[in-house]
Amino acid sequence: MATKPGILTDWPWQPLGSFKYVVLAPWAIHSTYSFMVKGESERDIGYFLILPFLLLRMLHNQIWISLSRYRTAKGNNRIVDKGIEFDQVDRERNWDDQILLNGILFYIGCMILPGTHNMPFWRSDGLVVVSLLHAGPVEFLYYWLHRALHHHYLYSRYHSHHHSSIVTEPITSVIHPFAEHIAYFILFAIPMLTTVFIGTASLASFFGYISYIDFMNNLGHCNYELIPKWLFSIFPLLKYFMYTPSYHSLHHTQFRTNYSLFMPIYDYVYGTMDKSSDTLYEASLKRPEESPDVVHLTHLTTPESIYHLRLGFASLASRPHTSKWYLWLMWPVTLLWSLFLTWSYGRTFVLENMTFQKLKCQSWLVPRYNIQYMLQWRKESLNNLIEEAILDAEVRGVKVLSLGLLNQGEELNKNGELYIQKYPQLRIKLVDGSSLVVAVVLNSIPKGTTQVFLRGNLTKAAYAIVDALCERGIKVAITYKDEYEKLQIRLTTKSKNNLILSSSYADEKTWLVGDEWKEDEQLKASKGTLFIPFSQFPPKKMRKDCFFYTTPAMIAPTSLINMHSCENWLPRKVMSAWRIAGIVHALEGWNVNECGNTLLNIEDVWQASLRHGFRPLMVPM
Repeated sequence: MATKPGILTDWPWQPLGSFKYVVLAPWAIHSTYSFMVKGESERDIGYFLILPFLLLRMLHNQIWISLSRYRTAKGNNRIVDKGIEFDQVDRERNWDDQILLNGILFYIGCMILPGTHNMPFWRSDGLVVVSLLHAGPVEFLYYWLHRALHHHYLYSRYHSHHHSSIVTEPITSVIHPFAEHIAYFILFAIPMLTTVFIGTASLASFFGYISYIDFMNNLGHCNYELIPKWLFSIFPLLKYFMYTPSYHSLHHTQFRTNYSLFMPIYDYVYGTMDKSSDTLYEASLKRPEESPDVVHLTHLTTPESIYHLRLGFASLASRPHTSKWYLWLMWPVTLLWSLFLTWSYGRTFVLENMTFQKLKCQSWLVPRYNIQYMLQWRKESLNNLIEEAILDAEVRGVKVLSLGLLNQGEELNKNGELYIQKYPQLRIKLVDGSSLVVAVVLNSIPKGTTQVFLRGNLTKAAYAIVDALCERGIKVAITYKDEYEKLQIRLTTKSKNNLILSSSYADEKTWLVGDEWKEDEQLKASKGTLFIPFSQFPPKKMRKDCFFYTTPAMIAPTSLINMHSCENWLPRKVMSAWRIAGIVHALEGWNVNECGNTLLNIEDVWQASLRHGFRPLMVPM
C-alpha cells in the first residue's frame, strides 16, 4: 500500500477475493460461444483468442517467478543481497490483476472498434509501426510519467507502493495501484490503437507487443543478472535500447536514477543514468554460486505440494500447506509435473536460501514424494540420490547437512548412519535432528503432567522421549504389548516401572502421537485431550473438542534473513526442529554426527536453541 493512498488505489474487484476471475466470465463465455456457433466467415479469431492469450501470459509470468527464485537461491549473478519478507509476498500476491484489467479492456476494444474485427495474423507494416511508436513516443512519455510519479505528491499516493519492494522479483514489475495501471494501459495502447486506426493492425502486432512488455518487465525486475556481456560487445549501441536487471535494480535501491522503461537512452539524454550501472552489471555477472554452511535436505510430500514450494506459487508457499479446491482441477498439470520431477530429474536442487548469524543456509529438494520412501523397490535409488547430495555438499565445503524429512527411520538408511559407514572420512556433519525433536516434545508437555499416552511408530525420537519421561518419573501408557516389550528393553531398571501397559484410552489427557497410528483411536480420547506429535507429519484432526500441537518446531529469530515461505504445514516464521537442529549444530561447532542411534545431550541442545534466539511454539493449531 502507498504511504498516503490516493483515489483509485484499490482494484474494483478486490472485494471478490479469489472469485475475481468471474469479472471476465461474460466476455469469455460470449467469445467462445460466438466462435462455436458462427460460420467460418463470421468468426472473429482475435476475439476468441483473448482468453487463451491471458492464460498464456499468466503461465509466462509464473515461469519467470519460478526461474528467478531458483537462480537467486543459488546465488550466482545475484544483484541485491537483502532478503524478501512475507509482507512483500502478500503485497505482490495479486499480480494477475493487471492481466484481468487488460483482458476486460481488450474485450471492450474488440466490441466497439471496427478495426479490430477479423484482424490478419501478420502484417509487417503494422509490426514496424508498433516498434517505432514504442521506441519513440511510448518510451519518451513513460520516462516523464515515471519522473512525475517520483514527485512527492504522486509518489506518496501511488508509486511508493511499487517501491516498497527494494529486492525485486519479476512480478514486482506489475505491482501498482489501479490508477497507475490505467495510465500505463493508455500509454501502451498508443501503438496498438494507431495500427487499428491506420488499418495495419494484426494479431502478431497486438499479442507480440504485449508479450514484449511482459518479457521486458519480468526480465528487468529479476534479482540476478542474465544479459551476457558479449551481447553489448557485439552491439555497442544496444546499451541505449535495452536495459538489464542490474540497471533497473539501481532504480529500486537509489530511487532517483535509471527512470527509463526498457530503453536507457532517455536516462543518458537527460542525465539520470546511475554512474554505477556498468560497475554493478559487471560485478553481478562475475558473482559465483554460493557455497552454503548448512544444508537442509527435504522432499515433496503430496503431488500438489509442488505448488506450495518456494519455486511454485508464491502465494501458496507463503502460507501453511492446506489443500485447495482449485488445485484438484489442475490434476492433469500436477501429474505432468510429478512425472517430470520424479522420473526425469535425477538429482537434488537448491530450493531456498537464508542467512542467520553469518551462516549461509540452503534447502535442497530431493525430487521425490513421501510415498516413494515407503516403496521397498525405490530404496536403493533414493539412497543414491541422498548420497549424491551429501557428496556434493562435501565438495562445496558445507559444514552441516540436516536430513530433515529424509529421516524416514532405520528402514531407509539407519537414520543416516549408512552414509557415515560408507564414507568414514567425511568432513561434513550429518544431523538427523532427533535430539532437538525430543527436547521440543518434552518441553511441550504441560507442567504437572504425571502420565501420558504414546501411540505411533517407535522411532529413534520415540524411544528417547519415553526414556526421558520415565527417568523424570512421568508414567507412559502403551496399548500394544509388542511395543511395550520393545520399550522395556531400552529402559533402565529404575525407570521400567513408569512404563505401563494400558487398555484404556480415556484416562490420559496428553497423547504423544507419531506416524501410522489408527485415526479411529483419536475418537476414543476424552474431551480436551492434547495431541503432541513427535513425527514429521501432523495427525489428521478428527476432533473439534481436543487440542493439537504442530509437529516439533520452534519460532525462528527475527534476525533470520530471507524467510518468506512456510515449511510445509507450519505457520509463518516457524521452522521444524529437524531443520533448526542443523543450524544450531553449525553455530555451536559441534564436531560430531547425530545419526544412527547417536543422540546429543537433550538439555544442551535445547538450551543452545534458546540461546540462539529460537523460541518455543506451543500454541494448539
